[in-house]
Amino acid sequence: MILGKGEHTYQFKALTDLWIGSVTFEEKDDQIKEKIGPNRLITTGLLGSIRWWFEVLVRGLGGSACDPTDTKCEDRNHCVACEIFGCTGWARKFRFEVLGEDGKIKTDQIKQNQIFSLRFTPLRPICDEEWNLLDATLRLIAEYGAIGGKTVFKPTDQSGRASKPHHKDYGLVQMTTPQQLDGLSRGVLETYLSKWRNIDRGDFAWASLQRFWCVNGRYLGRQGNESTFNQVLGRRVAKNQGQRLVNPNDEISKWLAGSQQESKKVFSFKHPARTFGFVNPRLIDFDFDAMKQRLQGVWGKDGWEFLAGEEIIDQLLPKEDRS
Repeated sequence: MILGKGEHTYQFKALTDLWIGSVTFEEKDDQIKEKIGPNRLITTGLLGSIRWWFEVLVRGLGGSACDPTDTKCEDRNHCVACEIFGCTGWARKFRFEVLGEDGKIKTDQIKQNQIFSLRFTPLRPICDEEWNLLDATLRLIAEYGAIGGKTVFKPTDQSGRASKPHHKDYGLVQMTTPQQLDGLSRGVLETYLSKWRNIDRGDFAWASLQRFWCVNGRYLGRQGNESTFNQVLGRRVAKNQGQRLVNPNDEISKWLAGSQQESKKVFSFKHPARTFGFVNPRLIDFDFDAMKQRLQGVWGKDGWEFLAGEEIIDQLLPKEDRS
């Protein structure tokens, strides 16, 4: 087994463009305004996405991870995610770099079919458990999730609209590097996580691998004047009513559909086809079976595989220590 010494580099192929937007500035009416665009690679955005999935994995293994947008973690009083990714008064444990296929630092947007690498170089000691959690996080993203921004866009089968920016797929990658670690067992990682600060998961209890599901090979989108995506969310399917819920009092649909300030909890991509999302333990009667029934309403019962929670953990981590 590779020990937690030296750099680790993971190579990927971009199956779609990645949106890791740049910040530019434009002058208009004597005011300077920020303008977000996709043309320059901002590594902090990419790393923030990796950290978010790291936290999903940690919670799925029974550990605690703070909400970095509203955290009480600081200095040495921090959670396991802040231990490696950093927080106020506690520096990140590694240097993070994105490399192009030529091995040089990449500064422009990662485009579909490009080969790129993520390099993690230790700045302080990183233990085997941390390397294994990071490794599993990257495989989780590549095999079941997506990375970067704009992953909430919805596919369409309308040929005249497929090229519109808000119907494009962003964030799907394929890991081309062989697995670098023999893999610590789930039990070893859970024991490690149990030693860290315990944090009330609060509103982020759903952002856990225990609440995560994925269907590879199927997508939700607009077909004609109707939308299977809206149908699954509980919205009206007609195009001109797509922001309205069928039942405004349906708490499950309200949570799934999100709002302007809150993200949807279902994500779907057309090329390659992938749909994933979360269920919420705080909503009565909303479990994996309830989510599966919503999907069956648009896909039928046969020809696709619904993977969730424990099944995905079993595929990511060995049950027994291989070291």
